[in-house]
Amino acid sequence: MRLHELYPFPEERKNKKRLGRGRGSGTGCTSGKGNKGQNSRSGTGGKVGFEGGQMPLSRRLPKFGFFNPNRVEYAPVNLKRLAEEFSGVTEITLDDIYARGIARPGEPVKILGQGEITTAMTIEAHRFSASAKEKITKAGGSAKELEG
Repeated sequence: MRLHELYPFPEERKNKKRLGRGRGSGTGCTSGKGNKGQNSRSGTGGKVGFEGGQMPLSRRLPKFGFFNPNRVEYAPVNLKRLAEEFSGVTEITLDDIYARGIARPGEPVKILGQGEITTAMTIEAHRFSASAKEKITKAGGSAKELEG
């Protein structure tokens, strides 16, 4: 097979509709937009979701719940993952977590209690779950909670 043998052949492609090129073309004069009215004018298209004065769907539907604009989304990190990534390390800082790609840089981190740690570690993060704190202190380490 050669490049010129690939489909579709040029004669099989549909030509673009050429608007406003004289009455003989079939799409001259009003260019297929009909006579008068809002949609025959240039620059129309209207607002997104506009339904001709009818109450738009987005306003007809009931609204549920509450959106808290001040909510802080934490990057969840399990103890199991920290134990795998930092075996033999006694102190884990937030920069270490970012450097290993466990969380995106600048993202607040919460340590969760899934998994076990056996060595004493000092772990630095924004938040800790109760079970994670318990497991860290039981192993002889400490959980250092950061502000912000």
